[in-house]
Amino acid sequence: MRLSNIIKDNTILMEMKAREKQQALEEMVSFLKKNKILISDKEVVEKLNQREALGSTALGDGIAIPHCKVKNVKNPILLIGIAPAGVDFGAPDGKPVRIFFLLISSPEDPSLNLQILALIAQLVRKSPHLKEQLLRAQSAQEVLEVIKELEEKV
Repeated sequence: MRLSNIIKDNTILMEMKAREKQQALEEMVSFLKKNKILISDKEVVEKLNQREALGSTALGDGIAIPHCKVKNVKNPILLIGIAPAGVDFGAPDGKPVRIFFLLISSPEDPSLNLQILALIAQLVRKSPHLKEQLLRAQSAQEVLEVIKELEEKV
């Protein structure tokens, strides 16, 4: 499985405006609803907040992987969010998050959820220039190309 098979043009959010965690979660979920990928945004934001209450999903170095499981999600949804100004997301290193990998999956397939999270972690860990390349991308298509290119190398 590849992340580039899950990410679509309409799940790439360029130029996020949010500056705080709650705003960022709402902005990403609202984007998915606007693109008709999600039906209910309130439940998803609630589930993401519940997950964040356990501990920030920010990895450090400007990257976060907010995630949750929601009923009635047949196929995993993976949104890439680019926040050039950065978002205060409670990262362990105190740095603002500029790249988000938002994962929403079904509770009925927990192994698939873990597999996707592992793929994201592997891509982040083995691609030292991932953040810079994604921040330089000018379009959703370029973001997807960066992901595909880096996946080939991992």
